[in-house]
Formats: sequence, structure tokens, C-alpha cells
Amino acid sequence: MGYDSMWEPGEPGVPADLRPEIPHPARMYDYYLGGKDNFPSDRAAAERALAANPEFRSTARANRAFLTRAVRSVAAAGIDQFLDIGTGIPTAGNTHQIAQAVDPGARVVYVDNDPIVLAHARALMGGTAVGRTTVIQADLREPEKLLDATEAEKLLDFDRPVGLVLAAVLHFVPDHQRPYDAVRTLLDVLAPGSHLVLSHGTADFIPAAVRDRVTGVYDRATAPLVGRTREEVGAFLDGLEVLDPGVVTVPLWRPEGTPEAGADRVSMYGAVARKA
Repeated sequence: MGYDSMWEPGEPGVPADLRPEIPHPARMYDYYLGGKDNFPSDRAAAERALAANPEFRSTARANRAFLTRAVRSVAAAGIDQFLDIGTGIPTAGNTHQIAQAVDPGARVVYVDNDPIVLAHARALMGGTAVGRTTVIQADLREPEKLLDATEAEKLLDFDRPVGLVLAAVLHFVPDHQRPYDAVRTLLDVLAPGSHLVLSHGTADFIPAAVRDRVTGVYDRATAPLVGRTREEVGAFLDGLEVLDPGVVTVPLWRPEGTPEAGADRVSMYGAVARKA
């Protein structure tokens, strides 16, 4: 059941900060993936973005597949605790499912600032066979508060390596909100041996007119869309050991089969890096 069939704007019981009349990137992403947990405003905005760039849907799916391969690889390297920030609406192949398939005892902390994401994620975590999984409300743009909330609940042991997951979230943080500083603050706390799983949208392969139409859609949502270049995405990894094959479009990060034609021009970069 989609949330629009449960709640209507202004209806009693709707959280005051839900703002269902304003498109939200997490709910738009859910729509790209074929989910139903979105409002009419999200679907309308997503359709405008798809009209400008029909590859949005395939890019979202390619990013989800990258997340699966990357988290599996990090878990196989021995990381048994994960901090997933900006997780989005839960769907098949969540971080806890991937990590706990490798290590059933893996601990996963999800962080998001959207009330729909939180409500839906907590409902998912209320089931069985989800291992040690927690959902908290915090904001990537306030990394100190995020870390304080995590430490206060004793959710992760920062004296041991952590898998930090920043999948398709940093492109919603414009430069004036200091995304590089936020990532550095998070990495500075993590123990040596920690891994960063990163994916980030790019306009490197998109004509300027298409880029402007897409960013115009997100400018009217709760967060803008900032497509960064390969070099700008790589700057998030400064000081880390970037694992092979480096910063590449997400279908080309350790693919499990032969990548489809055009895989090198998908508008999302991905990488995994290790803190020495």
C-alpha cells in the first residue's frame, strides 16, 4: 500500500514535517525503483525528471545493484558493522540483508531525516530474521549530531572498523552545505580498516539542456540535485585507499557479468575505499 492511500495532506495524524505536497528525493527514488511508498507529488516530479532523462530509472536500478555488490564485498572483507546514511525507502536488497547474508551477526544502523523513510524502515525492522538492525533519525549535513546520536545509543563500536555507506545521497547536498567536510568528519571517527561505500550522481554524460531540466525538477523538491564530475566525486575519497577498479560508473564496479552497452556512460559513479 502506498502512503498516499493511507494519508492525505492535512489529515489528522500526519506528521507535521511530512510535507507530502512537496516532492522528496527518497520517495522519487522509490518510484524510479517501482515502489509504491510515495505521494502524487513525488510521482509527478519523478515523471518530469524521466521525461527529461529517461535513464533515471535504469540508473537507479544500476545503483541498487552496485550497493549489493559493494556491501557484499565489504562484508566479505570482515566488516561486521555498517552505518548507512540516507538509506531511502526500504526495498529489496537493503544493506542489512546483504551484510547479514554474509555474516548473520552483522550490525547495521540506518540513518535518514525523512519521516516516511523512518516509519517504513522501522516497520521493516520489526519483523524477524533481520539480525542486529537499528534505524535512527539524523541528518548527514550535521555529522557531529549524527555521531552523537549513534554513540549515545551504543549502536556501533567505533574502536573497530565500520562500513560507512553513502549511496546516492551526497548529490543532494550542495557545496554551500559543506558535503566534503561532513564526509571527513565521519571518516575521522572511524577506526583504521573501515570502508566507505560511495555512489554519486553525475552530469558528465548529460547534455546541458537535459541537466538543466532535471535540476529544475529537484529545485522544487525538498533537496536540490548536484551532479558532480568524476574528479569531484573522487575528492570525497582523499586520504583513503581506493579499491579496484577505482571511481567508475556503477555498472562497471566489479560487475558479475558482461556490462551492457553504454555502461560506461551511466550517470552515477561508484567506488569503495579503505581507511588505512
